Amino acid sequence: MDRTRHNRPFARRRQRLVAACAATALAVPGLVALSSAARAADADLARNGGFESGLSNWTCTAASTVNSPVRSGSSALMATPAGSDYAQCSQTVTVKPDAQYTLSGYVRGGYVYLGATGTGTTDVSTWTPSATDWQQLSTAFRTGAATTQVTIYTHGWYGTGTYYADDLSLTGPGVDAGQPPAAPTGLTAGTVTSSAVGLSWTAVTGATGYSVYRDGVKVQTVTGTSTTVSGLSPSTAYSFQVAATNAAGESAKSATVTATTSAGSGGGGSSDLPAHALVGYLHASFANGAGYTRMADVPDSWDVIDLAFGEPTSTTSGDIRFNRCQVTECPTAESDADFKAAVRAKQAAGKKVLISIGGQNGQVQLTTTAARDTFVSSVSKIIDTYGLDGLDIDFEGHSLSLDASDTNFKSPTTPVIVNLISALKTLKAKYGSKFVLTMAPETFFVQLGYQYYGTGKWGGQDPRAGAYLPVIHALRDDLTLLHVQDYNSGSIMGLDNQYHSMGGADFHIAMTDMLLTGFPVAGDANNVFPPLRPDQIAIGMPATTNAGNGYVAPAEVTKTLDCLTKKTNCGSYATHGTWPGLRGLMTWSVNWDRFGGWEFSRNFDAYFG
Repeated sequence: MDRTRHNRPFARRRQRLVAACAATALAVPGLVALSSAARAADADLARNGGFESGLSNWTCTAASTVNSPVRSGSSALMATPAGSDYAQCSQTVTVKPDAQYTLSGYVRGGYVYLGATGTGTTDVSTWTPSATDWQQLSTAFRTGAATTQVTIYTHGWYGTGTYYADDLSLTGPGVDAGQPPAAPTGLTAGTVTSSAVGLSWTAVTGATGYSVYRDGVKVQTVTGTSTTVSGLSPSTAYSFQVAATNAAGESAKSATVTATTSAGSGGGGSSDLPAHALVGYLHASFANGAGYTRMADVPDSWDVIDLAFGEPTSTTSGDIRFNRCQVTECPTAESDADFKAAVRAKQAAGKKVLISIGGQNGQVQLTTTAARDTFVSSVSKIIDTYGLDGLDIDFEGHSLSLDASDTNFKSPTTPVIVNLISALKTLKAKYGSKFVLTMAPETFFVQLGYQYYGTGKWGGQDPRAGAYLPVIHALRDDLTLLHVQDYNSGSIMGLDNQYHSMGGADFHIAMTDMLLTGFPVAGDANNVFPPLRPDQIAIGMPATTNAGNGYVAPAEVTKTLDCLTKKTNCGSYATHGTWPGLRGLMTWSVNWDRFGGWEFSRNFDAYFG
């Protein structure tokens, strides 16, 4: 968070197509002309290649179907690359080993690609730089000796506009996969806890596996006839369905069963926070246009006060210092004795006062175990000196990034991630269950993990994308609050596969729904980031137009809270649940709210009473 206006531009890299990329794309192995007639024994193995059944059988980003323009039939694919996403649609197809296949399709638009991966020999692709009308693309490959599945795809390119595709086909020797199995029956909910629901169902003849859906989203694939869906929120109703699978595809879904999780214990040191809390950052170590606010002058509206900031003596030292703003820079600053007395008075009134580490200027990289240990000891000294209740992690910029080999958020290997998790667990163990631990990542570090995670995926994107996910996951049982900064952000794709931008309720609703619903990491449906509890979530937003990009008016804040807690007053985004236990709001900052006549906190007080 910025010492000035917190309006640092969203540092999202946009890749641009250059001549070298074009040369690589044109040098495509296996590119052949489509024969005038396929061999009599060949079959078209692509399912729904004309998109007449919407996006069924396809996995897509930023895509939908349209009725015009179409090449044949009544529908075609329309997809729009945006930001770091090039709007890919893909499908995995069962094939025969050591067999020849031809992939073809019709496209419109600039920089449209068609290709296949997982061939077992040489993956192939072909493209067109500009197709003002329907243009046929075609390429061919031979499967490897052990290859039984390949993935076919089409996509556009970064920032080049909408493209269309229709009549995609994969022609070659067919595989007698039979028919998809029947839909499962007898789905029942068994053991229900505050965070998990046990499910069981009747076995289906011919099924080799089962897909488990929660609120319409696939969350598991299993081979048996029972499972436990975990990572759920307390006191929340969920719906479940199961589909049977085999080589021919997936059955229709079973009948729906619903279950409501129990209340749970709160956890994370949050049990003595009010049901709905307001979190604010107090400029305690610097002065800017918002002016200095004394601790004693912070209104009772604020339930958690984060002291901004504790900062490192160097990027990799792990040594954190908290230097209060002195009268030379902040003429109205109180003495240390008065400051400590005001902290105790806030705590006596039931408020929590934390030290926030990082901010825009405070780059912290715990690259070694020595830096980790120094971090623990220096942060402990700050907490003990001022008698604070806990710690807020506000790492921004390049503090957290992922090594190229670190692709599983549940088992991180990147040193800066591993050492941070270890340091925070040590602090939690040292101070006990009442230690308040909060985090304030930017959307880039969390929700962007829905599209990208680490490096080496989908074009070598920024290794910071989603880098907070392993930290949040490892500490989810210790985490009091997560308040993602829903500002200073680029457009982010929600669970509806649509991009959402700052400035209105929909952005906050979509970003918060992802945290409370869970989401696949880097497009992997089998690698789902589990949802957090609603009592762990506070939505981050600027207090005034001066405080940062992404300010929304009080009316939009009200819409956000109405939709998430009551499922009323919603906009275009359809949430996956209703969470009356949502903890509240976070804002940058107390000082800027004071500058704006306390509009933000007054609106919060009016809403929650």
